[in-house]
Amino acid sequence: MPDFRSILDDDRIYYFDGGYGTLLQSRGLPAGLSPELWGLKEPDVIRAVHRDYLEAGANILTTNTFGGSRPKLGLNADPYELNRAMTAIAREVAGDTAFVAASIGPTGHFVKPLGEMTFRELVDIFKEQIEGCVAGGADLILGETHFDLAEAKAVVVAARLVCDLPVAISMTFEGEASLTGTSPLTFVDTMQNMGVELIGTNCSAGPEQMRNTLRAWAPRLQTPTFAEANAGLPELDADGNTAFRLQPEPFAEQAARFADLGAKFIGGCCGTTPDHIRALRNRVGDAAWRRPRKTDNAQLVLTSRAVSVPVGFDHPGVIIGERINPTGKKQLTAELQESVFSEAHRFAAEQVELGAPVLDVNVGAPLVDEVELLPELITSLLGRVTTPLSIDSNDPAAVEAGLWAYPGSPLVNSISGEPGKMERLGPLCKLFGAPFILLPIVGNKLPVTAAERIKVIEGLLAQADALGIPRRLIMVDALALTVSSKPEAARHSMEVMRHCRDEWGLPTTIGLSNISFGLPARELLNSTFLALSMGAGLCSFIANPNSARIQESLHAAEVLLDRDPQAARYIDKFSGWVGGGGAQAATGQAAPSGTASMPPVQAAVVKGDKDNVVRLVEAELDAGVSAMDIVNDLLIPGILVVGDKYETKEYFLPQLLQSAETMQTAFQRLKPLLEEDGGTGSRPVVVMATVEGDIHDIGKNIVCLMLKNYGFEVVDLGKDVPAERIVDAAAEHDAAIIGLSALMTTTMVRMEDTVRLVAERNLRAKVIIGGAVVTEKFCNAIGAHGWSTDAVAAVKLAQRLTQ
Repeated sequence: MPDFRSILDDDRIYYFDGGYGTLLQSRGLPAGLSPELWGLKEPDVIRAVHRDYLEAGANILTTNTFGGSRPKLGLNADPYELNRAMTAIAREVAGDTAFVAASIGPTGHFVKPLGEMTFRELVDIFKEQIEGCVAGGADLILGETHFDLAEAKAVVVAARLVCDLPVAISMTFEGEASLTGTSPLTFVDTMQNMGVELIGTNCSAGPEQMRNTLRAWAPRLQTPTFAEANAGLPELDADGNTAFRLQPEPFAEQAARFADLGAKFIGGCCGTTPDHIRALRNRVGDAAWRRPRKTDNAQLVLTSRAVSVPVGFDHPGVIIGERINPTGKKQLTAELQESVFSEAHRFAAEQVELGAPVLDVNVGAPLVDEVELLPELITSLLGRVTTPLSIDSNDPAAVEAGLWAYPGSPLVNSISGEPGKMERLGPLCKLFGAPFILLPIVGNKLPVTAAERIKVIEGLLAQADALGIPRRLIMVDALALTVSSKPEAARHSMEVMRHCRDEWGLPTTIGLSNISFGLPARELLNSTFLALSMGAGLCSFIANPNSARIQESLHAAEVLLDRDPQAARYIDKFSGWVGGGGAQAATGQAAPSGTASMPPVQAAVVKGDKDNVVRLVEAELDAGVSAMDIVNDLLIPGILVVGDKYETKEYFLPQLLQSAETMQTAFQRLKPLLEEDGGTGSRPVVVMATVEGDIHDIGKNIVCLMLKNYGFEVVDLGKDVPAERIVDAAAEHDAAIIGLSALMTTTMVRMEDTVRLVAERNLRAKVIIGGAVVTEKFCNAIGAHGWSTDAVAAVKLAQRLTQ
C-alpha cells in the first residue's frame, strides 16, 4: 500500500468500514463483554468481519481496539499485546488492498480540572496503546468518538511521540457542541493547529443530523475530513438486543450527501454493517472529491476547550489582557508565593467581563517555582473562564509545563532569538499546536529601526522553517519602544507591522503601554498609537482592558477599518456612551449574564466562585441570616439558574461542574448548622450505578453531584455493578430512585435486568436511565420510569418522580 498521506490530496472519495459492536454481538459477542478481549479469544470472527467490510468496498479497515486502553481493559490485560494482535489481524486481511486505521477510543476519564487524571497520564496511556498498533502494522492512527478536546488532543500528542504515522481524529457532538462544550469549529481550529492529517466526526446520531456538523466547521476548514454516522438511534429488538433501524439504502442515500459538503472519506458507525457500506459506495459511485472552500481567512487561531479566537487582518483586534502578572502588584505577588490564586482569579474575571478575548498568565515573582506554579494556575483558570490563555514566562521549562496542562491551543509569549530558545520551544509549540509570539530580539541589543527588526525576524523565521514549524502558528511582536527616548519608535513599529502583513501575511502584536513610558497622559498616547497601528496591520495587543480610551479607540477603529458590519458591535457597546468614564463591559462575553443584580452568595454559585463562597456565606451568617434561609433563598436559586444556563447552552459541562462544586463547598460549611437546627430532615434516596459490563462513570458522577446539590441523598455504587447488587442497595436504603448509566450499546441492555428485579421484589423505587446511547423508545421498551439526556434533566426527572 502507498503511504496514507499520498491519497489525501487526490480527487477520489474513500470509504471507511462500519460499526463493530452490534455486528460482533450478532456473531457471538456476549452482552457486556469487552469486544477487544473477546476478539483475542475469537480472532476468526474479527478476521471475518474485516473481510466482509473489505468485500463491501471499504478502503480503510478499523482495528478492533476502540476500547484497547489500560483503563478500559483492566489491570490484568496487556494493552500493548492486545493492540498489536488486533491490528495484525486487520493488516492480514487488508493486505495491499486497504489501509488499516488503529482505533483509539476514549478512556472514560477526564483530565484536570474536570477529572483527576493529568494530561501527561492520559498521553502515556495512549502511547502504550498506539505502540502496540504500530507494531501490528497500522497505516494511520484513528482517534474516534472523543467528546472532550483534551482527550482528543492527548491522542494526537501520544501518536506524534510514538511514530510518524498520519493521524486522523474524530469528535462526537450533541447538537452544537461536544459533551464538554467544544463546537465543531473550535475542534477543527485546535486539530489544524496540531497539524492533524484528517479530521472527522462520528457516532452521536444519524446522517441527517451529522450534516450540520460538517457545515459548522466549514469556514476555516483546510484539512480533509471524514464522516461516519450511526444507522439512526438505538432501539431494542424483539429479543432484547440493541438494534438500529436505518436500513442500508436509506442510510446510503443520506450519508452520500456528506460528499456534497466536502467529505473525502465516508463510512458508518454504530449499527452500520457491510451492507450499509456496500450501499453507500454504490450510491456515491465514482464521484470526484470536491475540496470545500474556506471562507474565513484568519491568519492564526487560539482556542480554549470551548472558544475560538481568530486573529487576522479581517478580524477584530484582540486584546490580550495583561493583568495576571505579578510585576508591580504586591498582593498578587504575595499570593503566588503562597500558591494562592484568589487575586489571579479576580483579575481573570474582571478582564473577561471587560471584553478581553485572551488572558496572559504570568507567575514570574521572586521565590516562585514557575515550573510548578504556572500549570497549577492554568488548570485553576480553566474551570473559571472559557477564554483562551497566553502562557507567559521567560523559563522554557515553565512554558513546557504550561503546555502540558492546557486542553486547546494557547498562545506562547514568547520565543526570541536567545540561543537555543527556538530549538527548545518551537518543536513543543508544533507538538501541542500552540501559536506563539515571535520576539525579534537577539542578544542584549534591541533592534531600533524597522530594517533591523525585519532582518532579525527573517532569521528567526528561517530557524522555524528548518524545524518544520508551520507559519500558521507564528505571530510577530512589532516591538514598542518608548517614544520619550526614541521619537521614531512608533513609526518603525508600524513599518514592521506593514511588512509582516504585506510581505509575509503574518499577524502582529505589541505590548501597547511601552510606547508611552515616561510621558504624561499615557492613555492618550497608547490609544492613538493603537488606532494608527491597526491601520498598519496590527492584529492584537497586550494591554489592560480596563481603559476607557483603549476600548474607545479599538471599537472606533474597527468601524473605520470596515471590520464591524453596520457598526453593530460599536453601537452595542457605546449607545449610552459618556466620554471620560471607565471602561464598559463588553456585551456577550464569557462572564455570566445577570449576576450583577443577584445576592453575592447566589452570584458566587452561578459564577462558580468556589474561592470566595464560604466568605460570602459567613457574611450572611454574621448578618443574622439562618443556615436554612441561605440554602433555600440563595444556594438553591443559584443552582437553578445554572441549570437553566446549561439547558440553553450558555453553560457547558465545565461551568456546570464548577458551580456544583461551589454549592457543595457552601453547603459543607452550613451542614453542621443545619443539623443543629434539625433542618436537614429526611431526603429522598437515589441509588446510582453504571450497569454490569460498563466501566464508564463520567456521566453518572456528574449526575450524582447535581442530585446532591438539589437535596437528594445519593448512594453511589460505582461502575460495572450487577443488577442484584443495585436492587439490594435500593432495598437496604429504601431508595425512591434507582439511577442507571450505560455508555455502550453492548451494555445498555443490562438496564432491563434491574427493572425486572425491582418489579419482582415489589420495591417502590422508580428506575431512571441515561447515557449517550439511551433513548426514550429504549426506556419504554424495558419498562423504566424515565430517561434523561444530561445531569440537569436527570435532576428534574428525579424531582418529578419523588413529588
